[in-house]
Amino acid sequence: MTVSNSRILEVKNVSFTVKAPGGDLTILKDISLSLNENETLAIVGASGSGKTTLLGLLAGLEQPTGGDIWLAGEHLNRLDENERAKLRRRRVGFVFQSFHLLPSLTALENVMLALEIAGLDRARERSTEALNQVGLSARMAHYPRQLSGGEQQRVAIARAFAGDPAVLFADEPTGNLDRNTGESIARLLFELNREHGTALVLVTHDLNLARRCGRIEEIEDGQLITARAGDSGERFRLVDKN
Repeated sequence: MTVSNSRILEVKNVSFTVKAPGGDLTILKDISLSLNENETLAIVGASGSGKTTLLGLLAGLEQPTGGDIWLAGEHLNRLDENERAKLRRRRVGFVFQSFHLLPSLTALENVMLALEIAGLDRARERSTEALNQVGLSARMAHYPRQLSGGEQQRVAIARAFAGDPAVLFADEPTGNLDRNTGESIARLLFELNREHGTALVLVTHDLNLARRCGRIEEIEDGQLITARAGDSGERFRLVDKN
């Protein structure tokens, strides 16, 4: 299959099944979707619907048991674990619900470490610039324990964008934050995404957050059931409980 040069992500008939005591358990079934460069996509669904598992497959953290995935022009099915990790370091950024900062490193060092592992040059300069962009110029020497939850997520966002990724995967990025802090983090995430021209895949159960994306897919019982435009005001099958 030839993937369009403008496509950053292509998913064809992907399934994911795991072994369980009662027999095989199918978590995802026949998933197909695509994402162009600079496009934003939200994947919504209730807890246990398979959305986080899907994100892991899209990012090459797991291999599908059926179907094919292309990420940044690379056929993930044909890459081994080390090759997929190398691709992620070069082309992918992550923002998680849990901030995943190393407690023994300062904010600046947490961002620098990701760039150094990826083999990128000017790690200190780029990390400093990224932290300035998220409003933490005065907090670079602080350790995670000295930062609020919102500030820790700002460090995580700075780390994600510092390497200029082609695609950013965000898994419930406001899930551990109060409503007001979550709103400010959401604004920052989308502002930086526009500035960097990064494709974004956002996994969330929060429809207000999802509607900031250009497109929304809903997943239920491991299958995609809708494809809707963001900010459209259309009703969803999923009930927003926030």
